[in-house]
Amino acid sequence: MNKKLIILLAFIGIVGLFSSCEKDGDKVTMLDDVIEPTLTLPEIALVRAKGADVLTFVGTTVNPGFTASATYVLEACATGDNFANPITLYSGIKPESMKITVSDLNQALLKKFKADQAHSIDFRLRSTLVVDGGTGAAGTGNNLFEYSSTVITKTLTPFGLLRLDLVGSEIPLKIVSPLSNGVFSGLVKVTETGFTLSDPETSKTYGVSATAGTLVLSGSNGITVAADKKGWYILTVDVNALTYTLEPYMIAIVGDATGSWDNDQDMEYDSELNRWSITLNLVGGKFIKFRRNDGWAWNMGLADGETGGLTGKLKQGGVGNDIPVAESGNYTVYYTILSDAAGSYQLIKN
Repeated sequence: MNKKLIILLAFIGIVGLFSSCEKDGDKVTMLDDVIEPTLTLPEIALVRAKGADVLTFVGTTVNPGFTASATYVLEACATGDNFANPITLYSGIKPESMKITVSDLNQALLKKFKADQAHSIDFRLRSTLVVDGGTGAAGTGNNLFEYSSTVITKTLTPFGLLRLDLVGSEIPLKIVSPLSNGVFSGLVKVTETGFTLSDPETSKTYGVSATAGTLVLSGSNGITVAADKKGWYILTVDVNALTYTLEPYMIAIVGDATGSWDNDQDMEYDSELNRWSITLNLVGGKFIKFRRNDGWAWNMGLADGETGGLTGKLKQGGVGNDIPVAESGNYTVYYTILSDAAGSYQLIKN
């Protein structure tokens, strides 16, 4: 065969090979039976003395038959609730080693389950598969692919926490010690009137001393803030060192539906229901989000797959996930805490 012809045929073969590889590479085929994620639970002992112990929940990734990004959520709910309103224990992209301390797990469960009582609790690992954005095809928008592990049921007894009661507070509140180590913390409303602290287990009381940030036994002076600083704070008290700190923690609605994106409308917190609420006027055809301490470092918008409405799920951060307000009117708005990364909202038109 002519040498030039051999070279030409070889060149055509190489081009065809690359063309074939390129076409194969562009082809995405989903498995008929997608391999769902799995979940393995650690041995869980909800014991106050083991509050600092770390529990590792182990998951496997979803396998649709091609490379795709996915978000994983570790959830818990009462047996029989079918995860209609679950507790979020983890949300992220790496389910292989999901860690949570005994005290943090206990605190999360106390949001839904009464202390010192045995409860049947279901756990699952849910994955949301993202195929492509902006096409409207399956796997996008409202058509997100979701896969869940087999549900695992455990009988657990969350332990009640040691506490300090706020005496003289505008709202009856308490702060708790997850590790039972003399360090208490919680969300409290602080005003110019103030409050002292009382330990119902030891009958000890605490008030502020003349030195800023310190406490004194049997003190009568309360913890206060200036009138223009009143609101919700994370109060942390160390009765061993007789010290305390206040960290602002104010949730507000903001958005052009409230007037502008710099018009924070502060909400009030209900510790029994673990939710924030406010009644206000909103403008239809505009948007809102929830944010903390008048800044964007922490904010809540629509979760993946949510398109807005009178109720919906929320996620931390994000761009383009503002919550739409369909009609103008007076609304009562609720924001329910599920975790620092997730929540839910409800708009009720009055």
